[in-house]
Amino acid sequence: MTSPEIRILGGQATAEEIAAATAVLTAALDELAGESRRRGESGLTAWQVSQRPVRKPLPHGAWRNFEA
Repeated sequence: MTSPEIRILGGQATAEEIAAATAVLTAALDELAGESRRRGESGLTAWQVSQRPVRKPLPHGAWRNFEA
């Protein structure tokens, strides 16, 4: 795994500030990558999965043969 390239383009950041910013950005990128992998496994979002029908619909006229 390669680390992301982060460039500081201006300002007077100390080594500690750069390390802190790098840690925060790296953690955020790792979290986004994990979410992307989880979504890619099922191919469906949680909302789509929850909206699937429980079973196939009954064929037309199936209730006519039902006896209680």
